[in-house]
Amino acid sequence: MTEHESVLKQEAVEALVMKTDGAFIDCTYGRGGHSEMILDRLTEQGRMMVIDKDQAAIEHAIDKYGDDSRVVVVRGSFRNIADFVAEYDFQPLDGVLVDLGVSSTQLDQSERGFSFNQDGPLDMRMDQSRGQTVAEWLAVAEERDIIFILRKYGEERFARRIARNIVDVRRLQSITTTQQLVDIIETAIPRRDPNKHPATRSFQAFRIYINDELGELETLLEATVPLLVTGGRLVVISFHSLEDRIVKRFMRNMAKGETLPDRLPIPDAQIKRHLKLVGKPVKPSAKEIERNRRARSSIMRVSEKLR
Repeated sequence: MTEHESVLKQEAVEALVMKTDGAFIDCTYGRGGHSEMILDRLTEQGRMMVIDKDQAAIEHAIDKYGDDSRVVVVRGSFRNIADFVAEYDFQPLDGVLVDLGVSSTQLDQSERGFSFNQDGPLDMRMDQSRGQTVAEWLAVAEERDIIFILRKYGEERFARRIARNIVDVRRLQSITTTQQLVDIIETAIPRRDPNKHPATRSFQAFRIYINDELGELETLLEATVPLLVTGGRLVVISFHSLEDRIVKRFMRNMAKGETLPDRLPIPDAQIKRHLKLVGKPVKPSAKEIERNRRARSSIMRVSEKLR
C-alpha cells in the first residue's frame, strides 16, 4: 500500500498559519500530513480541529492526537463547519485548510471502490456508513442521467457510449465491482490517451456525484468566510478543473465585492469586500511531482479575510 503524502504541505501550512497561538481547522484530515505540520508550528495556546468523513481517518487522528489537548477530532462533512465551530466553541478562527484530493490510502484500498487499477466492490462513498454506493445508483439510474453525470462531472466525451454500455450490461448482470465497470468503459472508448487510463474521467464523475463533492465544497466556502477573524486565511488545494473553477470564482467574487450598477457614485473604499487574494495560485514543483505523481494536477489558492 502506498503511504499517503500530503500535497503542497510546506506551501499550504506557510500560507495558513499566521499566528502560532491561533485556532485552525483542517477540513480534510486524511492521514494528517498537513495537520502534523500545523501542530508543529503552534504553541501550547494554539488549537486545531480536524474533520473527516472517513472512519479510518478519524481513528488515525484519535490514535495520534487523542492525548493532545490542543486538538479536536470531528467525524462529519466539512459542509457543516459552522455547526462544528459552534458546538466546540472554536472561535475566533484564524485559518481553514481544505485539501480536496482523495488520499492514497483510500485509492489503494480495493474495498473502497475508488481505484480503477484494483478490483473491488463498486462503492466510492467517502462515508461508508451512509448513502448510496455507485453500484446501487448504476442499477437504477436512467441512461440520460448517467450521460449527464459523466459529462458534467467527468467532462467525458464518450459519455453516451459508456452509458449505453452500462445499460446493456446491467440487463444481463448486476454491475457490482470496479473491474466490471472498467471493462464496460474500455469497450466504449474507441480512441485512448496513452497518458491516461480510459476509466479516469468516469470514475471521477461517479465519485463526485455519489459524494456530492462540488455541492459540499460550495457550502463550505460560503460558510467559512463569516467564521474567520480579520486576517484569517482560507487555503484550498484542488485537483481538477471543476473544483478549481468553483474555488477561483468564489475567491474572486469575494475579493471583488458587491456588484453595483454602473456609474453609481460610490467610492471604491466603500465597496464591501470580504476577502483579498494572497499571491498567485501555487502548483507543485517538478521535484514534488517526481516524488508523488498524484500531486501533478494540484493547485492551491489562498485568500485572507478583510472584515
